[in-house]
Amino acid sequence: MKRYIPLIVLFLGALYLVSPLFQRSKSDYNVEDFGRIPVVANGRTKPLDSVARNSLLLLQGRQRVVTPDGVRLSPNEWLLDVFFRPELADTYQHFEIVHPNVLDFLELTPEGGDGKKRFSYLQIVPKLEELDRQSELAIGVEAPVRTAYQRAVLNLRSHVILYQQLKHSLIAPDGSDFLGDLLRLQDNLDAAVAAVRNREAGNEADPELVRFTMTMGSKFLRMDQIGNLLVVPPPPGGPEDSWHKAGHALLGTFQHGSVNVHALTFAGLQHTWKSQNPEQFNTLIEKHRAEWARNYSSIITKTDAETRFNQASVFGRTTMSLYVLAFLIAAFSWLKWPEPLQRSAYYLILLAFIATTIGIATRMWLEGRPPVTNLYSSALFVGWGSVGLCLILEKIFRNGIGSVAAGLTGFCTLLIAHHLSLSGDTLEMMRAVLDSNFWLATHVIVITIGYSATYLAGFLGLIYVCRGVFTRSMDKPTADALNRMVYGIICFATLFSLVGTILGGIWADQSWGRFWGWDPKENGALIIVIWNAIILHCRWGGIARTRGIMAMAIFGNIVTSWSWFGTNMLGVGLHSYGFMDQAFVALVSFVATQLVFIALAYVPAEKWRSAAALKR
Repeated sequence: MKRYIPLIVLFLGALYLVSPLFQRSKSDYNVEDFGRIPVVANGRTKPLDSVARNSLLLLQGRQRVVTPDGVRLSPNEWLLDVFFRPELADTYQHFEIVHPNVLDFLELTPEGGDGKKRFSYLQIVPKLEELDRQSELAIGVEAPVRTAYQRAVLNLRSHVILYQQLKHSLIAPDGSDFLGDLLRLQDNLDAAVAAVRNREAGNEADPELVRFTMTMGSKFLRMDQIGNLLVVPPPPGGPEDSWHKAGHALLGTFQHGSVNVHALTFAGLQHTWKSQNPEQFNTLIEKHRAEWARNYSSIITKTDAETRFNQASVFGRTTMSLYVLAFLIAAFSWLKWPEPLQRSAYYLILLAFIATTIGIATRMWLEGRPPVTNLYSSALFVGWGSVGLCLILEKIFRNGIGSVAAGLTGFCTLLIAHHLSLSGDTLEMMRAVLDSNFWLATHVIVITIGYSATYLAGFLGLIYVCRGVFTRSMDKPTADALNRMVYGIICFATLFSLVGTILGGIWADQSWGRFWGWDPKENGALIIVIWNAIILHCRWGGIARTRGIMAMAIFGNIVTSWSWFGTNMLGVGLHSYGFMDQAFVALVSFVATQLVFIALAYVPAEKWRSAAALKR
């Protein structure tokens, strides 16, 4: 029976991995196809599903919303309420506020929020003027020296603005019958335009018609000024960069002589969503989808794929769970049933690796870029590279160590990526100076592989120390295997870190006119190369033996983390992406844990529980 355990584990893991793709909303409304509607936001075309998910991550750090009545909404259902029932959306507690001083000036208490940290728009509205005043004061302070309170104020203000922009993106959120008003304007357009012109010329005009026309024009102008989504595509065959806001398209009604069909569709969706008529809602969505498929098939192909990608959540909880499960199975295999359990763990790691590979490839296709373009994608690639190397190690040594290291690094890097995704769209547009697929595909990938290998060596060092200090499972063959693994990985890391650093200098020379400028990020890359070289020299020269090499490899985790994240948070240099409180705390905590493990590596050998380690 034991020989079938790996196959059973593989089958159940695959079933669990693809399960999100088969989850469907229980709503009578076709909210999935609504989420597939393409829009342009932040410079790229994306489905409304991505807009909903990214907005929720920015506002509250998670994608689920629970109404005051306890009803759990999907991201698309939440966005539908923001667009079409803002009076309800204003009551949803989706603004995360944790700084006590911000809560004080808003006159809020943790007990009044969902989870003691999430609050509704209605709870914030009474203090919007004060929020603006505090924000103006914070804006006057240079970003590197702003306090945590000032950063919290500016974050909240940007989140409120985002929410207001979404509400004005498709219709006028004033509670009126927007569809009825548009149809009335369409039926009386010539008379309405003529009445306004007569009024401006001082001639007699129907005052009610003039008032209605001016009111509609004001609504359209407000939508154009506040809304942030480009939802009206260019005419079929027109230039791809000529998308417009709904408000802009509606303002064109008075010039073109007809109400834009896309704006009418959104108004119809609002009418059916607000009146709770799922049949008409679904009919409108179906017709809208058919028109897009007929006239914009290439756009639909990508936005549909991105929606499915979002639903699959390749880098989310399912893949992280596989890594954790593989880690536990591989660790348990050192106690019992080594052969079937190690194979089971290997299969789970391979499954998670394949899923991550597909996810990274999908991101590359959607973005039209190499795999690493920002911190988020670098976390994915570092994990992917480390897990790939672990699979090779496990294939060679077949002792479970590679699977344990893969489970640990895979989970940690996906967890880091999750927290990085809270900053918004992870498929963001590139900065102009970085807009080079050649260097993204050479320097960035090579240097990131160097990160992956250096981290892997450090995590192998952690396994050595933990098994030696806390268990009796470290025999001499295992200790020798770990020694060889770390040595080989350090050699690999040194090569890629050195080549990547040199390529970075060439890119810097082309972009900024100098090969080396002692920028903190450049120094961090150089430190990684130097530290790996020091480890190799200590091993070759006999300066450090196995435990010393393992301790140095663990310190490599600190060095790499400093180069990867620490230099970005200094607020100086061309690679500074802004100080982050949570990232700083996480980085310091990680460094502290690594120092603890380094100290454990130097516990006198006779104190180690491993008999094999006592001889070293």
